[in-house]
Amino acid sequence: MLMTVTKDTIIGDILDFDETTAEYFLEMGMHCLGCPSSRGETIEQACAVHGTDADELVSKINEHISSK
Repeated sequence: MLMTVTKDTIIGDILDFDETTAEYFLEMGMHCLGCPSSRGETIEQACAVHGTDADELVSKINEHISSK
C-alpha cells in the first residue's frame, strides 16, 4: 500500500510508514525527528518553522516513496 503525502500529513506518520524519508527532513534542518512535538507536526508546520518550501518537500517525499 502506498502512502500519498500532502502538506497536512503528520511527520510521525510519514516516518512510521517509511523511516528512510528521514533524510529529507534532516536536509531541511529538522534534526529533532525523535522528539514528540516534531513527530506531531504537519509538513507545512515544520517547513514554516524551518523556512523551507513545503511543496518541494512533499514532492521529494512522494517521489521517494513511489520509487520503492
